[in-house]
Amino acid sequence: MSEKVIAKAVEERLEESKVKGSNVSGRPWKAEKAPFNPRGRVVKNKALTSWEMKKQKRLEDLQFKQRIKELKQEKEEVRQNRINSLRERREKKEEKDRYERMAVKMHAKKVERLRRREKRNKALKER
Repeated sequence: MSEKVIAKAVEERLEESKVKGSNVSGRPWKAEKAPFNPRGRVVKNKALTSWEMKKQKRLEDLQFKQRIKELKQEKEEVRQNRINSLRERREKKEEKDRYERMAVKMHAKKVERLRRREKRNKALKER
């Protein structure tokens, strides 16, 4: 009786093994095992996978760096504006002083003509 049960089980295994291919050992009663792959197992209760967490962290770092860059750029613009306004004030003051020194030496009308000519030349140069 037990031999019949064993023979029947062996035949069922043989039929399954014909589809899959026979075992290397040739022992059809040995159970088929799945390959061991711990990375293949996924924990379903986790909100994010490690890759998604890395991706999110990378995105946050990128946004943080971009914000810092913008703040530095704004700070630099304010600094440059202050420098430019100071430079312009100095240039105007220097020009005024120069015309006053010229007025002491020359007639007022001649100084005014020179001033207008210099403004014209400056406008042409800037074009």
